[in-house]
Amino acid sequence: MATRDGRTFLPQPLSLKQANALVERLHRHAKPVRIHRFSIGAVVQATGKLCGAVIVSNPVARSHISALNLECEVRRVVTDGTPDACSFLYAAAVRAATAMGFVNVVTYTRVNEPGTSLRAAGFDVDGTVQAKSWDTPSRRRYSALDPCARIRWIKWNTIRSEKWLAVLTATSKTR
Repeated sequence: MATRDGRTFLPQPLSLKQANALVERLHRHAKPVRIHRFSIGAVVQATGKLCGAVIVSNPVARSHISALNLECEVRRVVTDGTPDACSFLYAAAVRAATAMGFVNVVTYTRVNEPGTSLRAAGFDVDGTVQAKSWDTPSRRRYSALDPCARIRWIKWNTIRSEKWLAVLTATSKTR
């Protein structure tokens, strides 16, 4: 994919260990993740330099996990500041998720982050999630980060979602 200044990126499959190494080194506030579905790196074609990574997993929020497993979540995107790398990584994650059969891809940003790369990759705002701790009496958790409000972004695979809707509608009529 060529950027506005002629720079071209190539996608590179990454292990979780490789992607987390970039997160640890470059991300402003998030820590490495424990599990993933897949991770993709962005390589600058002219130099061969790995300039960023995206990590995609199942949704973290239990309310977004369905029996059909049609949604995945971008958990981390990190770059070294190379222009357009972030947009490239979001778009690459969506293409890979679509190829794997996911209906939509979601991600979250802090409310003070503009979401420019998400808009460039075709994501839409799906709502705001209020700040809360993951710690509950039934499931104790420690978080070193302060909870903050987030914006939920979504990228629909319209064709696939329409096909699934037709399948689910036909299934419910036969019951």
